Amino acid sequence: MNAGHTAQEAAPEAPARGAGKIVVLTAPSGSGKTTIARRVLAAFPEMRFSVSATTRPPRPGEIDGVHYHFISEDAFRRLIDEGAFIEYEEVYPRRFYGTLVREVREAARTGPVLLDVEVKGAMNVKRLFGDDAFVIFIRPPSLAVLAERLRQRGTETEESLRTRLERAAHELEYADRFDAVVVNDNLDRATEETLRLVRSFLER
Repeated sequence: MNAGHTAQEAAPEAPARGAGKIVVLTAPSGSGKTTIARRVLAAFPEMRFSVSATTRPPRPGEIDGVHYHFISEDAFRRLIDEGAFIEYEEVYPRRFYGTLVREVREAARTGPVLLDVEVKGAMNVKRLFGDDAFVIFIRPPSLAVLAERLRQRGTETEESLRTRLERAAHELEYADRFDAVVVNDNLDRATEETLRLVRSFLER
């Protein structure tokens, strides 16, 4: 009977620091959370990004399976029926976003996971994972600043801009329900504060 590994057997991959922990960034659209999320991933190479699924079309430069899983509305609804999501939401009519259970479970086996999700989705993740999830709300300095940032994207009509701002005003009411709030009035400063919070959580 072989009591141990032979020299030829590969040892199992050791979990990275923070394995099983989930860092969640959430914010109204246009608050800078996606940019901060990229910087968090660069600062913590052991962290994996959980790719969300969405029914919206890709923006220029976005890659399927890297930025999002871009799927049809019918496919998304089938996944809902199968119970495939940790959280999902119809953010705008026929525009669904969701976090797939398999994505998070697979990523968390070997290291910490980063989620970039909508506000209601972040609340659901916190409810499901409790202290294993740390949710940071990225807050814009004001709705006026947020409106200007969204206009600068060049992707919004006046109607869609109004819808986003109405939604943002509602989402800001939930900020204090999360583990931390970072005001993004300066991207570098907001990034540093976010990195400090993430580092503290992973070292617990």
